[in-house]
Amino acid sequence: MYIAKLTPILSLCFCYQALAQFNLPPKSAQIEAALHAAPVEKKAGATVLGYNQQGKVVQLRKGTNEMICLADDPRQEGFSVSCYHQDLGPFMARGRTLREAGKNTKEIFAIREQEAKSGKLKMPAQPAALFVYSAPDDDVDYATGKVSNGYLRYVVYIPFATAAQTGLPLKAESPGMPWIMYPGTHGAHIMINPPRN
Repeated sequence: MYIAKLTPILSLCFCYQALAQFNLPPKSAQIEAALHAAPVEKKAGATVLGYNQQGKVVQLRKGTNEMICLADDPRQEGFSVSCYHQDLGPFMARGRTLREAGKNTKEIFAIREQEAKSGKLKMPAQPAALFVYSAPDDDVDYATGKVSNGYLRYVVYIPFATAAQTGLPLKAESPGMPWIMYPGTHGAHIMINPPRN
């Protein structure tokens, strides 16, 4: 009985310990790393979101333009940062909230689809850009935020657009060719994956 009473307490302790043990880069390094995803002329004025010691997304720097950059999640394998137009903010934030609640990718898509169609989730009224910059762990200095040999891909969200409306193919026939992913849904977007070096 004594052990049974201790079990929930021990579980909480282990969860807290797991959170406390991940290696959180300094604020300055998170900002430096996140800005790798931003277009050059947008870097200085972009808002930057990152992580605190509890693993929660927090604002690290208030910006002056329309772009929001998100630092690498230190709890995830590999390195990936992104920068997106502020009109995608509600969409991105909702995805993070649902993932924290334990929803998987398929569930998150279905929930956001329903919420976007009902008007509960506000989606951009015009095309909105997302830039994603990734790299292997070995090419990242997490203490400074410097990255070498990173790969930048481009996404333009066009909610509910179709292949027929845009003339875009459903897959790329060659490296760098734009194509439309999730056509006809809230998550419809143009994908551009440049050739890798």
